[in-house]
Amino acid sequence: MDPQLQRELSQIDNQVPFRASANHRHHTWAKTYYSFPELYIQPHSTAEIRKIVNLARRCRRRLVVVGCGHSPSDLTCTSSWMVNLDHYNKILDIDKASKVVVMQAGIRLYDLIAQLRENGLAMPNLGSIDNQSIAGAFATATHGSSTRHGILSQSVLSLKMMLANGHEVSCSASENEDLFRAALVSLGALGIITEVAFQAVSGFNVQWSQSLHPLEEIISDWKKDLWTRTEFTRIWWLPYKKKAVKWRAEKTNEDIRPQPSSWWTGALGFHAYHTLLYISTWIPSILPALEMFVLNVQYGFRHDGDRTTAVQEGQSGLLMNCLYSQFVNEWAIPLSKGPEAITRLSAWFHGDDEIARIPYELGGLYVHAPIEVRVTDTSTNSGPRPYLDNTVPDGPTLYLNATLYRPYGTDPPHWRRYYEAFEWLMKELGGRPHWAKNFSSVTKDEFHGMYPDMKDWLRVRNQVDPDGVFVGDWHRRHLLPDTVQKRILPLEERIARTEPAKAGGGLNWFGQLPTKSSSPYSSEESFDMMHEVKLEDEDTGKAEA
Repeated sequence: MDPQLQRELSQIDNQVPFRASANHRHHTWAKTYYSFPELYIQPHSTAEIRKIVNLARRCRRRLVVVGCGHSPSDLTCTSSWMVNLDHYNKILDIDKASKVVVMQAGIRLYDLIAQLRENGLAMPNLGSIDNQSIAGAFATATHGSSTRHGILSQSVLSLKMMLANGHEVSCSASENEDLFRAALVSLGALGIITEVAFQAVSGFNVQWSQSLHPLEEIISDWKKDLWTRTEFTRIWWLPYKKKAVKWRAEKTNEDIRPQPSSWWTGALGFHAYHTLLYISTWIPSILPALEMFVLNVQYGFRHDGDRTTAVQEGQSGLLMNCLYSQFVNEWAIPLSKGPEAITRLSAWFHGDDEIARIPYELGGLYVHAPIEVRVTDTSTNSGPRPYLDNTVPDGPTLYLNATLYRPYGTDPPHWRRYYEAFEWLMKELGGRPHWAKNFSSVTKDEFHGMYPDMKDWLRVRNQVDPDGVFVGDWHRRHLLPDTVQKRILPLEERIARTEPAKAGGGLNWFGQLPTKSSSPYSSEESFDMMHEVKLEDEDTGKAEA
């Protein structure tokens, strides 16, 4: 153990455990990045989290909080101290009358869903997966697909956060609103979210149907009732066949009726498609034919109008299987720009430069299917808007998700050129990337132009963590302005190098540990700079003025 850490541990209450281990190998869910934290720490209590923060500050170490690591970027990579809250995952209170649920922030969504179900409750909406922790999901602006719902953080009523000075602070729409708006999409850069009060809804089943349609029919119905006819809607676009699978769902009281099963849903289908995708990395020209494989085998569709239906428990019915390791590049644009975006991107795939007007050569590039199309609408939300909310503020938002599989850890050819072309179009249409995805060509200046409230998020971030206890290279590259902060923050971690991982593809990520220089003011004093704040007393848990 590091001698300085040993000294600091000897001076801090040894009745509070410090559950740290070395030699942990962290990787993203897609195994796109690997990193090797100096310490991997799994606290079980608020007191343990406070002890971790105080030790990190005294030992001059950056902290990274990680759940399932579903973001394929290097956002969660570190060579410093990594904190995992899987053992800080209790439901603290359920008010069945108001449907308000209070929980520790490390609870995974699948555990939360199960406990809500036992109490006749549910989350109002979900993204594609339920592996994330509740804090990690809303801190990256996770969303589902419905014009009647916004992003996940819209259901967060209040939260508590452990700041770099070791104080736990409460915030909500009525208490410390600045911190609340910054924390709702915090990107892990403000502190450790410890507690969440969440607005649940009554439990429900969903009756869904999915059907095959020509792409031109989807475009034609865009301004009709494509996105509003049912509560939940999403589209899977198959670009080479110019087809789309339309999935719609409504809440229902009907009994469960499973979807038809096939060999595809088992191991044989999973591995068959995985192998074909792997072959396509060497022979990309087979990918258009693979679209028919997906349609015929995965969906059971052969002709336009083919349809399947089912009734599922609401939360499981909203999920989908992500299948394999993948790059994901999802952007939010105004829903009204959707037909133009899809038409131009489709033209580019088919070599029609006149319609596409995308200044990148196709040149033997093939992409994977499907391209996922989803929606949200935060414009009707009366609560505080997160400073880094990437949705459209004055109308419905469309999400286009350009997924590329990495079969058996192998990167698909020409993926960088595809994403450069895709991002160029998204930026021209006023888009903003999903924070937890693989955007690659957005500059820091472009991010600041996309987010008028970025300056407020940075102001709050710098006030609550002036030393950069929670700042990493990802934050510096994309968010922290070089013109304002001439030098790196004392505890900020910068990337030292990456190198190819020896097995399974991806990159090994190595950081440069923070220096021992001091900040203009101490972390202990950091939150005192903010106004009208209540701190939680360490011993009593009561609010201090």
